[in-house]
Amino acid sequence: MTALSFSFSFSSSIQFHSLPLPTKTPTTTTPSILILRCTVASTSAPPKKKIWKQGEYPGRSQFSIPKEKRTPIKNIKKKLDKKNNAKGWANTVTEALSEHIEKKQWLQALEVFEMLREQPFYQPKEGTYMKLLVLLGKSGQPERARQLFDQMLEEGLEPTAELYTALLAAYCRSNLLDEAFSVLHKMVSLPLCQPDVYTYSTLIKACVDDYRYEMVESLYEEMAERLISPNTVTQNIVLSGYGRAGKYEQMEKVLSGMLVNPACKPDVWTMNIILSLFGNKGEIEMMERWYEKFRDFGIEPETRTFNILIGAYGKKRMYDKMSTVMEYMRKLSYPWTTSTYNNVIEAFAEAGDAKHMEYTFDQMRTEGMKADTKTFCCLIKGYANAGLFHKVISMVQLAGKLEIPENTSFYNAVIYACARAEDLMEMERVFKRMKDKQCQPDSVTYSLMVDAYKKEGMNDKVYDLEQEKQETVSGALKDVNPETERNNV
Repeated sequence: MTALSFSFSFSSSIQFHSLPLPTKTPTTTTPSILILRCTVASTSAPPKKKIWKQGEYPGRSQFSIPKEKRTPIKNIKKKLDKKNNAKGWANTVTEALSEHIEKKQWLQALEVFEMLREQPFYQPKEGTYMKLLVLLGKSGQPERARQLFDQMLEEGLEPTAELYTALLAAYCRSNLLDEAFSVLHKMVSLPLCQPDVYTYSTLIKACVDDYRYEMVESLYEEMAERLISPNTVTQNIVLSGYGRAGKYEQMEKVLSGMLVNPACKPDVWTMNIILSLFGNKGEIEMMERWYEKFRDFGIEPETRTFNILIGAYGKKRMYDKMSTVMEYMRKLSYPWTTSTYNNVIEAFAEAGDAKHMEYTFDQMRTEGMKADTKTFCCLIKGYANAGLFHKVISMVQLAGKLEIPENTSFYNAVIYACARAEDLMEMERVFKRMKDKQCQPDSVTYSLMVDAYKKEGMNDKVYDLEQEKQETVSGALKDVNPETERNNV
């Protein structure tokens, strides 16, 4: 095995004032003063009207409003208390609405919103509808988003291009492209709600994710007809899609256009997409060549860029270059992240190098870096590749203590370890636990188990799994229903 050529160096107070005492007057003048006052009080002349100065408020007196017509003080207080209580309630409920939206609890958010709408003093604004539409879209609730949008129109709130785009995005996230295009056509027919580059970028991304590239070309043509130029985000979306589909000629065409178009110049995301594409394919020379090209364009790398390089070098076991990148990150004060450590751990795991894998994991924890699900997937696979199956059990137990989320990839790693150990009974127990935890098996899960059964000549088990796989895939397609309620993304 290639020797490891680097090491981890980490390196009002209230004051009472006394009132002045009245000046003492001679007793002989007192009776005359009292007589004068009584004479003035007994005359029939009307009281002299006071002229109020600016800023003073006369209030109400017994001369201006009859006593029987004055409003009782207690009723005023009751109304003020009622108003203040209503404001306090509204503020509390509004805070609850914001909290549910922040936590992506769409069902609770809608319930609180309905409570607010029933109050005569509450008038929902455009921003509130926007947040709810985005939340429903991310939560896979496009039909609920449509109902909310129609409700908004019924209440007389004028729609905007941004609100229509949020509705369109909700359909795109659930892969309902026909409905999304319907929203686009509606926007085109409304003079004040014309689609913009963000609207088209959202729809283009949905088409790319669904591998419907013919629609991408038609959307580009429509944008050109409407004099809307794609921006860098739009082009990055298409670049990534073409790369995943292996359409390298189209990808090169888009990238070349970006290099000469000042309106959508490549950025660090463009750089990361291209480097990741060649890095995943193991084409190290092309990856390095494009890295230098992007640097010549004046694009500065970021932490994710270096993580992509480290991952690519690690997969090819080019530890010298992996070490160089990590040292370069330290020198320029780029932080080592969880992804950085994961890439190094994965490189050693694939090689079955348990010693350096453990050392990296220990350094990761020493620096206070939090491990995630991928960290433990790599550790489990690494110990399995090294034949240290007792340590696989230790890693599973440690993941439980650290409350690491157990997703499909995690169970696949454990199933992989069981298959490597040829412990089919434990593999079946893990598979059962996986389904009991409502964790959906994927094609990797079934492939691992089928290969393990084939190796032992258990053809009946292979047949049962293949049947289950078909039922699971068809069932998953049926479950793509906009009415499915999910509290979190």
